Amino acid sequence: MHYKTITSSDELWYKVRNYAESCSWRAGKALANAMDNNAFQEWERVIVAIDNEKICGYCTVAKTDCIPDVSYTPYIGFMFVDDMYRGNRLSQQLICYAMDYLKSVGFEKVYLVSDHKHFGFTVQEEEKNVDTPWKTPMSYIL
Repeated sequence: MHYKTITSSDELWYKVRNYAESCSWRAGKALANAMDNNAFQEWERVIVAIDNEKICGYCTVAKTDCIPDVSYTPYIGFMFVDDMYRGNRLSQQLICYAMDYLKSVGFEKVYLVSDHKHFGFTVQEEEKNVDTPWKTPMSYIL
């Protein structure tokens, strides 16, 4: 398993975009749309987990996420692990990779919006009924 931070100039960009659009998670289509519209600027990236040339998960690092009007940044978002790879702590590995990348570009903190508990993160603020592509109540996690 290896991880790669990609931008629109990377040869994997469209492969990851197509994978996101057709994955089992509804929010994958929103990521594909963001990739089509080159919504990732400056240090923002898509991070992909690859096992023997097969995409097995992804996430993003970005300035914002789905909860508007907050000063928190940066975010790990669009976390997805393929059904075949679940239960192997791949999301944790993607989070660690994303955190290392964000640290390398100068950030000391990172935020994650989720309705799940994640390793090492504590609740910063809670928001209910946020309009997200997956339509579930979400919490800010620090």
